[in-house]
Amino acid sequence: MAGIYIHIPFCKSRCIYCGFFSTTSLEQRRRYVDALLRELTLRQDFLASTPVETIYFGGGTPSQLPLDEIERILCHLHNIYNVREDAEVTLEGNPDDLTSPYLQSLRCLGINRLSMGIQTFDDERLRFLRRRHTAAQALRAVKDAQSAGFDNISVDLMFGFPHQTLAAWQDDVQQALSLQVQHISAYSLMYEEGTPLGRMLDRGDVTEVDDEVSLSMYHYLIDALAAAGYEHYELSNFALPHHRSRHNSSYWHGVPYLGVGAGAHSFDGLQRSFNVESLSDYLAGTEPVTEHLTFNERYDEFVFTGLRTSDGIHLSELEQKFGTVHKRYCLQNARRHLDAGRLLLDGDVLKLSRQGLFVSNDVMSDLMWVE
Repeated sequence: MAGIYIHIPFCKSRCIYCGFFSTTSLEQRRRYVDALLRELTLRQDFLASTPVETIYFGGGTPSQLPLDEIERILCHLHNIYNVREDAEVTLEGNPDDLTSPYLQSLRCLGINRLSMGIQTFDDERLRFLRRRHTAAQALRAVKDAQSAGFDNISVDLMFGFPHQTLAAWQDDVQQALSLQVQHISAYSLMYEEGTPLGRMLDRGDVTEVDDEVSLSMYHYLIDALAAAGYEHYELSNFALPHHRSRHNSSYWHGVPYLGVGAGAHSFDGLQRSFNVESLSDYLAGTEPVTEHLTFNERYDEFVFTGLRTSDGIHLSELEQKFGTVHKRYCLQNARRHLDAGRLLLDGDVLKLSRQGLFVSNDVMSDLMWVE
């Protein structure tokens, strides 16, 4: 089992919170796809003949690609990789790009899962984020996708806007639930260094929402989605039965994946590689940079990704992979969080409790290996 991630960096305009590599140089799209096809060819040995079970077009804004360019990529993938017939093929899209004809064509090309960056159903907050779509366009895009035959749709939401109230967040959650989509991802608004939003915070133009309000929003999200039948299977991800993101789940369970495109990362279980975050350098054919993970770094990776999920860490698997010393180290450092109720030990499985979800980074960092 393996996955392929395809980074499409093109955006019509940039949102103020985004820290991913992106560009508004839309005139370079065809040259970029040419470069993608070259990289896919050059790196086809990375996955050997392992069956490809997931393909993910991420960005940026993949829905800014013309349909013929998406078709070129998919045809090339099927020609040179062992892509399973039942592969999950996801495309991220902005609601204003996802017109009914475009959606119908995506279905014909073999895209069987959509991830829509809705973020909020409040037009004022959408303008604050500098999103291109309106709430009405988001609602229409979901309905058009359902009419086009998509039965695996994910929507992204954000909470923790400056001055946002719990009631306003509850409205967003209920609006998302009314759409009857199969998957919902929800993230706290992040003030990343180097982004316009990060600079606004540094200047004092905005203030972060109070931690207690943010915590209340997260708890409401968990309760409301659970009541609607969604499984909280990862810190920020909720799915109806049998609709977990297979691609993202592979990241959290150590499954090898190939990432192509500017800024994309790859992982084969022992090493990571990443492409330069520069459109011009990528088009010029700059080679990926490779990092060999040490034994202890692989342990850290196993713990960090495992605790993100509702499946948690299977201690027997940890011991099999890393030995008794590392298992004992993990449990020893977990003790204070177990005592405080932030971690749970259920037989062989160590996992975050509900209390621990909101401070997950602190808990995880305590279990990391210290040389």
